[in-house]
Amino acid sequence: MKSAGNFILEFVQSIVLALSVFVLLYLLVAQPNEVKGSSMVPSFINGEYLLTDKLSYRFRDPKRGEVVVFKAPPSEPCAEDECEYIKRIIGVPGDKVEVRQGKVYLNRKPLNEVYLAEGTYTENGAALAKGRVVIVSEGEYLLFGDNRPHSRDGREFGKIDKSLIVGRAFFRYWPASSLGMIPDISI
Repeated sequence: MKSAGNFILEFVQSIVLALSVFVLLYLLVAQPNEVKGSSMVPSFINGEYLLTDKLSYRFRDPKRGEVVVFKAPPSEPCAEDECEYIKRIIGVPGDKVEVRQGKVYLNRKPLNEVYLAEGTYTENGAALAKGRVVIVSEGEYLLFGDNRPHSRDGREFGKIDKSLIVGRAFFRYWPASSLGMIPDISI
């Protein structure tokens, strides 16, 4: 029969082990993120919770169409709890992107953006001014929100460095009615 002291010691060891595993998973594999704001409607709504895969991009490059969580670019003022954004990758290294007549053009062809609400008009911005073609350089990505009229994104702050990308959003776990994998959309 175990003494109360042994029981408490084993209990504490179990808690420490569980917390250690959680911390390692959080730091290296995946982290939870809350969607804040309406910049990704209709794909994601305010208050949803996602898991972000932090491991994949150590072995491969991000792909066009993937939804990523990233640290706000240095040019973006942000509150302490809002320094990570969620947006969709529109341009990868080597791409030429422009906004013309309310549509995004990728390598001179109109981009078929099935994830946008019908009738979405894409405005130009400071970094993607009218008539300007942005060339995405090696190690950079151009990211837009899905709710273009209500998204501060790459059209304003330009391309971001790969080092700012935290990871790929891959699983929605709250609300329970939306539970499931986030589909990869090739564009």
